[in-house]
Amino acid sequence: MSFVKYLRRDSLLQLAGRRSVSRSCMLQTCRTLIIETAPPESVKLNRLSGSDSGIMEVNLDRPVAKNAINKEMLKGLQNTFETIQKDSSARVVMITSLVPGVFCAGADLKERRTMSPSEVHTYVNSLRYMFSFIEALSIPTIAAIEGVALGGGLEMALSCDLRICGENAVFGLPETGLAVIPGAGGTQRLTRLVGRSVSKELIFTGRKIDAREAAKKGLVNFCVTAGEAHKKAMEVAQQINEKGPMAIKMAKKAIDEGIETNIASGLELEEMCYQKLLNTQDRLEGLAAFAEKRKPLYTGK
Repeated sequence: MSFVKYLRRDSLLQLAGRRSVSRSCMLQTCRTLIIETAPPESVKLNRLSGSDSGIMEVNLDRPVAKNAINKEMLKGLQNTFETIQKDSSARVVMITSLVPGVFCAGADLKERRTMSPSEVHTYVNSLRYMFSFIEALSIPTIAAIEGVALGGGLEMALSCDLRICGENAVFGLPETGLAVIPGAGGTQRLTRLVGRSVSKELIFTGRKIDAREAAKKGLVNFCVTAGEAHKKAMEVAQQINEKGPMAIKMAKKAIDEGIETNIASGLELEEMCYQKLLNTQDRLEGLAAFAEKRKPLYTGK
C-alpha cells in the first residue's frame, strides 16, 4: 500500500537553522516521495554500453499528456534517480523525451483538479524534493530539450547542471496565470541562473520565450538545430565521460557549494576538494597517459 512520509514543518525549520547539517543530509531528511516502481511507459532508464558506458539516459515517455507529471510519473522519477544514485558506474545523466515536440508540459492539471488543497500541497512538496534530489546528485546532469518545457518541466530542467535545447524549444513558468507560483524550485533556480530582474519578469507575466531568447538570457548552455538537442547532449556527455570521474564529482561539489558562500570559504572548499584527488589512482593515470601520449583509462579510484 502506498504511503508518503512527511517531515513536520517545525522539524524542517530546526534543520534549516543548524548550519552544521550538510546539504545532502538535509535532502535525505526532507524526502517526501513515494518509493514505488513506475509504469514502464512513463519513465525509462537506459544504460549505455561500450565506450559510452557510464552515461545514463532518463527518458520521459507519457505521450497521452505531453509528459505532464502525474503522481505515477513522479514515482517513476524517484525510483529511476534513486537507482542512478546507487549505481557506482554512473558518471553522467541525460534527461530527454521520447515524445516528439515536447520535453515536459509541467504538472498534470487534469489530475490536479481532482486534488484537495492538502493533496496539492503534498504533491508540490514531493515534486520540489524530487528536483532537489536531481540537483544534489554527485554526477553531472544534462537536460536535452525539444519542444515545450513549461512549469514543472522547466523546473526539472533547471535542476540539471546543463541545459541543451533545439530551436523549437519553448520555455515558461505560467503558474501566476493559475493564481499560484512556481513551487518546485522555479522562483529560486531561475533567479540564480538568469538574475533577479529577468526572473521576476518571466514569472510575473508568465511569458513564454523561445530557444534563441533562452540562450541569450543564459537559460540554456547550447541552442542547436531543432531535433539535434539529443545529439549535442550526447556529445557533451561523452566529453564529460572521458574525464576523471572523481574529479568531475569534486568540481561539481566545489562549484555548487562554493557559490552559496563567500569567496574565502569557497576557496577553502576548493582546496579540500583538490586534496581529495591527490592520492587517487586516476590522478597518476592521467599523468602517465599524458607522458605516454595516450588516452587515460580512468576507473574512479
